[in-house]
Amino acid sequence: TLFYHCFQKVSSASPTDAVVQIKEEKTKENEALQCMPSFIEDRLKLYEVLKKEHDALLAYRAANQSKSIKITLTDGEMVEGESWRTTPYQLAVGISQVLASNAVIAKVNGELWDLDRPLEGDCTLELLTFDNEEAKAVYWHSSAHILGEAMEGYFGGCLCYGPPIENGFHYDMYIEDRSVSSTEFPLLENRCKNIIKEKQAFERLEVKKEILLDMFKYNKFKCRILNEKVKTPTTTIYRCGPLIDLCKGPHVRHTGKIKALKIVKSSSTYWEGKSDMETLQRIYGISFPDNKMMKEWEKVQEEAKNRDHRKIGKEQELFFFHDLSPGSCFFLPRGAFLYNTLMDFIRGEYRRRNFTEVVSPNIFNSKLWEASGHWQHYSENMFSFEIEKETFALKPMNCPGHCLMFAHRPRSWRELPLRLADFGVLHRNELSGTLSGLTRVRRFQQDDAHIFCTMEQIEEEIKGCLDFLKSVYGVFGFTFQLHLSTRPENYLGDSEIWDHAEKQLQNSLNNFGEQWNLNPGDGAFYGPKIDIKIKDAIGRYHQCATIQLDFQLPIRFNLTYVGKDGDDKKRPVIIHRAILGSVERMIAILAENYGGKWPFWLSPRQVMVVPVGPTSEQYAQQVRGDQFFEAGLMSDVDLDQSCTLNKKIRNAQLAQYNFILVVGEKEKANNAVNVRTRDNKVHGEISVSSAIEKLKKFKTSQIPNAEEEF
Repeated sequence: TLFYHCFQKVSSASPTDAVVQIKEEKTKENEALQCMPSFIEDRLKLYEVLKKEHDALLAYRAANQSKSIKITLTDGEMVEGESWRTTPYQLAVGISQVLASNAVIAKVNGELWDLDRPLEGDCTLELLTFDNEEAKAVYWHSSAHILGEAMEGYFGGCLCYGPPIENGFHYDMYIEDRSVSSTEFPLLENRCKNIIKEKQAFERLEVKKEILLDMFKYNKFKCRILNEKVKTPTTTIYRCGPLIDLCKGPHVRHTGKIKALKIVKSSSTYWEGKSDMETLQRIYGISFPDNKMMKEWEKVQEEAKNRDHRKIGKEQELFFFHDLSPGSCFFLPRGAFLYNTLMDFIRGEYRRRNFTEVVSPNIFNSKLWEASGHWQHYSENMFSFEIEKETFALKPMNCPGHCLMFAHRPRSWRELPLRLADFGVLHRNELSGTLSGLTRVRRFQQDDAHIFCTMEQIEEEIKGCLDFLKSVYGVFGFTFQLHLSTRPENYLGDSEIWDHAEKQLQNSLNNFGEQWNLNPGDGAFYGPKIDIKIKDAIGRYHQCATIQLDFQLPIRFNLTYVGKDGDDKKRPVIIHRAILGSVERMIAILAENYGGKWPFWLSPRQVMVVPVGPTSEQYAQQVRGDQFFEAGLMSDVDLDQSCTLNKKIRNAQLAQYNFILVVGEKEKANNAVNVRTRDNKVHGEISVSSAIEKLKKFKTSQIPNAEEEF
């Protein structure tokens, strides 16, 4: 890269000479700053001192503290190694050169571990490749550091956060009076490619906080992180090339492991998402272990662009947004039909599964949120206002209101489990820059429900929740992944209660019969949870459903019930659960999953009646209005006399009407319609009554392929 080949022999070349050489190269490239930031030279000088100390300590430990250790591999095989000497990479090479080459990161005793970091004692060892979610996050985190190095060299600003995200990574930088243009992406990508070619090693150091405050004194954002986030005397930094950054790690062995990298987009954001803080420039990227995967990703992105729910929503006149109410969707009649059909679908499931629907207030006094704990941690994301010198807020979730419902009178064990469902309108004060169609909004509704139950009922209730989501996702044609997240380090409550609850969740998942993954320590502080990710038609995963146990909210609201033994201080457990999640977001996912070709039962355009000519228009209107519309079907009639019959049929097919019913004098005489589908499959003439009967059956049964089954 522009910097690193000057610094890679920093021990044999003076930092001053290196800086001069960098300045010359930057001038030649005609893409650089007016002067090289001095902080890079100062940072490297201090780092070299710290690195020598680290290497000396490691050499001492290897020489004086090393001992034979036992390492248990994934398949149960036990191998021997030496503490402070043997690394996961060395063991990987001993197993298979292919495995060593493909391994992204190690996992030692359940903790992610750099492949070149020496083992310290007896341990279990896993070697993770890119197809593992944790390894993928590490891979993208390392890619973010490559991007950060390129950004620091090109813009010279202050790097902030550079995390992996769900699909790739991004890095934020503070650049005063400057934004990022897409025309600069090729220059940044070229720098990244050079960094990758150099195979810069990722080096890890643990350093005292006060030393790091000196190292990063040029960057107020890194100093904020150190002062506000780091609660320990020491923390870790990572180096690749001239880049040195605060980072927990771990990382890939070297930058050469990133085989294909692309800069995707840029945007503005605020420091830590707070609108009263500095504006930062955020650059997004994606990377893969080979170019074939990158090409496949690009193909999916192109398909996703064609399926974008915002495009479909506009073309099909489903919804729109307006600047006068940002983040709040206007659902047009056909969009409202979609919305209500989804809610009616869930309501039907609620009745079958003994959920009771309730209606709760939208506005609550802030005292409620203080009691629930949301005010202390979430108030910035709430719309609050003053009424008669009291602070109120629009509810961002339903659970505290449901706690008031449970507590409004004495409860008995005979009432449990109590399943309260609520489609109440929720508001969250998302930053304007993060709003994105229906996937990120300020006003939304959820198929939200809370189950109040005993500890002993957890397993059966979780089983019911899993069956619920399988049934719903089956109708949509989604496959899904299950992830159990267990007790984190900062958990609250009794460890025995946690153990018992986690065991019941595991039993429920095992009995469910679907494969599931364990995410140790990834649960919420108030209870373990099951996360569910659905897979759409183009292979993307979306998290919608959640099943979350909560031991703390019943304590905060002092919820009790009378047990079988007469004890009136029994504490219930709350299960938070949703299947669709946000109805708005689910509509976006479904629109993109189906590509706008809605299944018949959900379609906002089910039937188009097309008259052969003007003499058939009255019959066409009668068929549509008096029969199909009256039967509860979303039906229209095309009376545009400027279009030919074939043009009308084609227009209806392009508009994604599931069925096109052509009517002429013959059909009128027989009280019939001539049926064809949006894919131009002709079913021929059928009586109106038979057609209605079939279509009503399709609507009720929610079959995905009504057009073929007709």
